[in-house]
Amino acid sequence: MTRFIGLTGSTGAGKSSVLEILERLGAATISSDAVVHELLTTGELRDLLIDRWGAEVAPGGEVDRSKIAAIVFRDPDELAWLESELHPRVGARVARWREGIDPGVALAVNEVPLLFEAGMEGAFDAVLCVTAPLELRAERASGRGLEELEGRDGRQLTESEKAARSDFVVANDGSLEDLEAKLDALLPELKSAGR
Repeated sequence: MTRFIGLTGSTGAGKSSVLEILERLGAATISSDAVVHELLTTGELRDLLIDRWGAEVAPGGEVDRSKIAAIVFRDPDELAWLESELHPRVGARVARWREGIDPGVALAVNEVPLLFEAGMEGAFDAVLCVTAPLELRAERASGRGLEELEGRDGRQLTESEKAARSDFVVANDGSLEDLEAKLDALLPELKSAGR
């Protein structure tokens, strides 16, 4: 039986790295963030954003995520509107992915940054939280152009709250090799996790 694990953590903690490593270790994986990025390239959603905020959010027909972030992280009503458009589409995409997983796959991992905030923990057999020191998270986030770490973190539970509510916690405070070793050691527990 496939175990379905939710992966969460604060901005810059290393969720994407954990997801990549777990995929290398044999898990089926999907990133909710990657699904959002895919959706933002579709004509339907792009047109909705342009209708709402004007052509400047999609110069040359390409959605500029930093312009979207600047709008929604300043205005909770705009964020709520965007999430009302995105969440059902992301949910449908993840549901299709989950249905398509080969029954012989022991572990499936869905990365969801706002897992607890969205009340989604019940959708998983267990939740894995990745943590990292604040300075390291800020450095990683800024290296990816996420200068609005405070705006993003402001709508999330604190890292310690996420960790306390999770079934498993892995600290991403060393090298990628260290992280892989930790995840490899945790793999048997993840594969037998269940609520």
